[in-house]
Amino acid sequence: MQTKLIMIVLSLFTFAANAQTKDTIATVQNMDKVSNKQFIAPVALIASGALLMNTALNADLQKNANHFFGENFHTTSDDYLPFVPVAQIYLGKTFGYKPKNDFQHQTINIIVANAIGGTVFTALKHTVKEPRPDRSDDFSFPSGHTSIAFTNAALLYYEYKDSNIWYASSGFLFATATGVLRIANNKHYTSDVLAGAGIGLASGLIVSYWNPFKSVSFGKKKKTTAYVYPKIGSQLGLGAIVKLN
Repeated sequence: MQTKLIMIVLSLFTFAANAQTKDTIATVQNMDKVSNKQFIAPVALIASGALLMNTALNADLQKNANHFFGENFHTTSDDYLPFVPVAQIYLGKTFGYKPKNDFQHQTINIIVANAIGGTVFTALKHTVKEPRPDRSDDFSFPSGHTSIAFTNAALLYYEYKDSNIWYASSGFLFATATGVLRIANNKHYTSDVLAGAGIGLASGLIVSYWNPFKSVSFGKKKKTTAYVYPKIGSQLGLGAIVKLN
């Protein structure tokens, strides 16, 4: 029973990652178009989270998680893991992998995707108002940390999937770890994490294929420098500094 939580979460996250990979292989000749099949994993995760919310199983999973990890378990790693895929996006070229976009458009995609995901999960938090497991506030559903983590992992995946599938998929490990640690920290139920993962996958998927401002050219004469950085505090998010030289 103690391993039930981990098995459920990991199996669903594995399903999500596999679904994305299979859809990519199936549509390799039509990579610039998004298909309805690619939304199966995000929709399944969101629906699973919604159906699991406020159920006896959800409460039982949280109880087992507290017993498995310990009542006094606490780590701040889940505040930083969501941004590891962002670093991987920027560093991939350094490691010898060919990205789909240049530095500026990578930054745009990161900002836009996280803005979309952040808007969705913030609106849901204030609409649903589900108490957290530790009763610290009423913004448990869905998990914002998990949403951000899967948004960035999805962006990493679509940025490098054609260059190195293993490197591209590695972000999902950090995203999954983020979700598990949110449960372990008693900040979220399994339902919150599943829904957050689905929102994040959908946000990353939409922006990766939509690729906003793709046709925008920054020019050769003017150098644009942009930095995306994590904002950690009462609210988790991303900040950006753009400098035109």
